[in-house]
Amino acid sequence: MRVCIDVSAAVHRRAGLGRYAHGLIAALVEQGAHEYTAFYHQRGEAHLAPPIDRLPQLTTSLTVRPWRLRTALAYFSGLGMDAMFAGVDVFHATEHLLPRLRRVRSVFTLHDLIFQFDPDSHKPLNIAFLRTMMPRFLRAADAIIAVSECSKRDAARIYGVPADKIWVIYEGVDPRFGPIDDAAHLASIRRKYNLPQRFVLHLGTIEPRKNLTLLFEALTALNVERYTLVVAGKTGWLTDPIFARIGELGLQDRVLFTGYVPDEDLPALLSAASVLVMPSKYEGFGLPVLEAMACGTPVIASNASSLPEVGGDAALYASPDDLAAWIELMRRVLDDAALRASMREKGLRQAAKFRWDIAARETADVYAAVGDGRSRDNHLKFG
Repeated sequence: MRVCIDVSAAVHRRAGLGRYAHGLIAALVEQGAHEYTAFYHQRGEAHLAPPIDRLPQLTTSLTVRPWRLRTALAYFSGLGMDAMFAGVDVFHATEHLLPRLRRVRSVFTLHDLIFQFDPDSHKPLNIAFLRTMMPRFLRAADAIIAVSECSKRDAARIYGVPADKIWVIYEGVDPRFGPIDDAAHLASIRRKYNLPQRFVLHLGTIEPRKNLTLLFEALTALNVERYTLVVAGKTGWLTDPIFARIGELGLQDRVLFTGYVPDEDLPALLSAASVLVMPSKYEGFGLPVLEAMACGTPVIASNASSLPEVGGDAALYASPDDLAAWIELMRRVLDDAALRASMREKGLRQAAKFRWDIAARETADVYAAVGDGRSRDNHLKFG
């Protein structure tokens, strides 16, 4: 079976979605259950990493907005886009955009429905596109992969998607993520990013739903000399109020922005941190939680959406709106070496449960089911 996987998020380095696309396709290619082709838009600016660079490729020169517009027009006009995917049996959409396909079978990965729950975290055009097209994509797909039970429940409740059309397949942790104990390596990362000896780390794209302003406010209640907040990740959208809050609180010297951090630096960055904090209002999965745990770093996370599902009993949780609780948890973890050691051991065990080889095997099963026109329970005909 020839399976075409949309790797646009990976070749354009789109944080979480990119990590998903790359981790999945790498594991699928290694297992070799099917024949794989990579698809991506905006081919002139793609960064191809192994194994994507070795795969057959189908591409378009269209950038994000024209590609979205072309896809939307195909749905509203009733025209198929199968000609772009000649010879493909199954197309896997991994970044919330499914071409209109009449003959090619399709799988759609649903990461989250953030635009429904927290519209202030998206640009107006993005909200309009997703609200218009998401129900169409979910109806058109022959099978849906949800990255968490939370995302599956949301899809069933909001859009009425039949439960047996949705397969929950958790993301995995790349094997490169593990505790870095080499003093020279850690020292080089500290020099590269100008990191203090003790710091609180937030990892992810800077955008409203990450709830960074809560961390800024919590920081004001912690000891000035001992704690610095390091924010690692590229700048996203609607960020002006986020940066303005730092000045309002007088935290210019206590919040450090690293910008985009390449994957090869992340294990050492996570290992050097005293604690990872993730107070997001909503996450479809929350991969940084597991990556931190795999590196032996304690995690404090929001109790919203999928994060407790992913972190299990290895993390500590607080409401994304409860500033006092965040201050207390951060103080406890930072000041209690025994607690950090306990969380480290629990985190290592929790992260080990999430593997890309498992995700790949389960995803390959979805491709086989879709190709046969059946569901996993063998009673729902797709399409």
